[in-house]
Amino acid sequence: MNIVRAAFSLAAVALFSASAAAQKVVNIYRGAAPGSESWTQHRREYYSPAWKTEIVANVVRPTLTAYLPEPAIATGTSVVICPGGAFYGLSINSEGRDVAKWLAARGVGAFVLEYRLVRTGADAGAEATAAMNTPSAFQAATNSLVLMATADAGAAVAYVRAHAAEYSVSRERVGLMGFSAGGTLAAAVALHHTAESRPDFVAAIYAYTWSLLPAPVPRDAPPIWIAAATDDGLGVAPGSVDLYSRWTAANRPAELHMYSRGGHGFGMRTQHLPSDNWIELFYAWLGVQGLLKR
Repeated sequence: MNIVRAAFSLAAVALFSASAAAQKVVNIYRGAAPGSESWTQHRREYYSPAWKTEIVANVVRPTLTAYLPEPAIATGTSVVICPGGAFYGLSINSEGRDVAKWLAARGVGAFVLEYRLVRTGADAGAEATAAMNTPSAFQAATNSLVLMATADAGAAVAYVRAHAAEYSVSRERVGLMGFSAGGTLAAAVALHHTAESRPDFVAAIYAYTWSLLPAPVPRDAPPIWIAAATDDGLGVAPGSVDLYSRWTAANRPAELHMYSRGGHGFGMRTQHLPSDNWIELFYAWLGVQGLLKR
């Protein structure tokens, strides 16, 4: 009886530890993030009336939140997820946590990245929308921030790779996925990386590509999976096609899905459109790449 109770207690501890590990939050830098040491704003999470979703704003210390699969189904593949939000906020659920939970339930370790953002006030969504209505103002507000956020995304990949054993993932199967502004980061790291920060695969979903145009596709560019909607209100669809064309012209593996409808920011939202199923196609692509084999 005591042995049974002891076994039950150990199982309970293991289950609690697994649950806790699935929500572990870590800083990707030791100390302050380089370049923003003097920032005094504080991270906020709230519902944005402008964007009609939960967002995270005013990130100063970039973090990763780990969502890990049960050991019995773990493939060893992992992906860093960069939510979008015009570099003003992060659509933390539809383009972050919900994606991570879906992947973890199917054996893929997922790490949601909170990267540095433009300093905002009451509603980052409203401020971002206003800034994007004046392109020059938007670029002035985000130019230096994009470089910082790209550094955060690369550092996140390097962190997961360096701590692969701790999270029971493979050092050779660390990917990077991003939505909208987060897609910019994913593509930027695919174009500019070190050996430590190079993603083993990339997904760029309705990504902004305006800051990526001059960069050549490197010989070691990772395989890329791209998705967007033709009716995207922010007009990113042509950039997604161009990104695909540049990858194939460089003889690097690429896959493109262009939906006729879906708009911008479809993420994990249910719209009863074919774009709702993008993540299943992405998962199938991982299988084609051999990334779902244990």
